[in-house]
Amino acid sequence: AAMRKVPRHRFVPSHLWDQAYNDYPLPIGEDQTISQPYIVALMTEILEPREGDKVLEIGMGSGYQAAILAELVAQVFTIDRMAPLVGTACQVLESLGYRNIKTRMGDGTEGWPEEGPFDGIMVTAAAPQVPRPLTEQLALGGRLVIPVGDRYSQTLTLVRQTKDGLKYEYHGGCRFVPLIGKYGWQEGEGRGGIFSD
Repeated sequence: AAMRKVPRHRFVPSHLWDQAYNDYPLPIGEDQTISQPYIVALMTEILEPREGDKVLEIGMGSGYQAAILAELVAQVFTIDRMAPLVGTACQVLESLGYRNIKTRMGDGTEGWPEEGPFDGIMVTAAAPQVPRPLTEQLALGGRLVIPVGDRYSQTLTLVRQTKDGLKYEYHGGCRFVPLIGKYGWQEGEGRGGIFSD
């Protein structure tokens, strides 16, 4: 229902509007993409968002996933390191009337400790391992959804914060752009030479 409420075409460049509702990713600039609707729906479902939740999104990108989450939870906090994307996404979200989304520029792998703990954290870029600061910012009962693997393929991973510690579940293969940051990939890592991607 939340996905039906959010006009996906508003989050892609106007020359791609005719493809906005097709089930594949689309480029949004800065070598980033808007995820295919199937993946957005799957990650949202795995996160198990609830009405009163406070959710952190790492990798704002187009703002589309943040809008979906904002339809389902009380508050969304979203971080991205790409100023042009953040600027565009904020304009679109504001024009659509979203008032429960707070954004900031920064290294998403460090989370947003000042606003934690979070009931849910969604990471929309791939990490070589689960960033420790993110699990530390999960509330008891909190859920973290993140693609984990190498630069070429990852496993969609759910981490639950329980009274007995972290519990992991795996939800199949996926492919995302790399999560760049202190606790993710380093800028340019895995590129160049015989390992160019």
